[in-house]
Amino acid sequence: MPVRTTQAWDLRPATPGDLEDIVELKAVVMRPDLVRLGRFDEHRARQRVRDSYAPEHTSVIVVDGRFAGSVALKPVGDGYFLESFYLDEAVQGRGVGSGVLRHFLDRTDAEGATVRLIVVQGSAARRLYERHGFVMEHEDPIDVTMVRRPPADPSP
Repeated sequence: MPVRTTQAWDLRPATPGDLEDIVELKAVVMRPDLVRLGRFDEHRARQRVRDSYAPEHTSVIVVDGRFAGSVALKPVGDGYFLESFYLDEAVQGRGVGSGVLRHFLDRTDAEGATVRLIVVQGSAARRLYERHGFVMEHEDPIDVTMVRRPPADPSP
């Protein structure tokens, strides 16, 4: 049963059976940035997803009834770590990424939780995160760590 439904996309809880679809999608969508940075390794790109996969913290994005991506939001210390967010290139630019991200941020904001993520240097995804209130916390030649704190409660 979907967790969230709109005209454009649905979310459903991930299952162990979703792992290989997520592994393959990550290898495809991350490849250009990792090649540009001289960091692409076919085996490592897939194995990192397999090693960290936690279906209980992962949602599958469904568009037009088909697998279109995944999001892994894991609880950590003072909030959450957006460990992965992969979206099939065929549905990028249609508002799906913004809608899915907004869904999760509404939830974390309601909890008063901070969200952190890591995006690779030069990735177009960074603009998506910045539009949703993430700011750079730390960077190195490969990665940018970003943070989004919940909005201050306007009530007295």
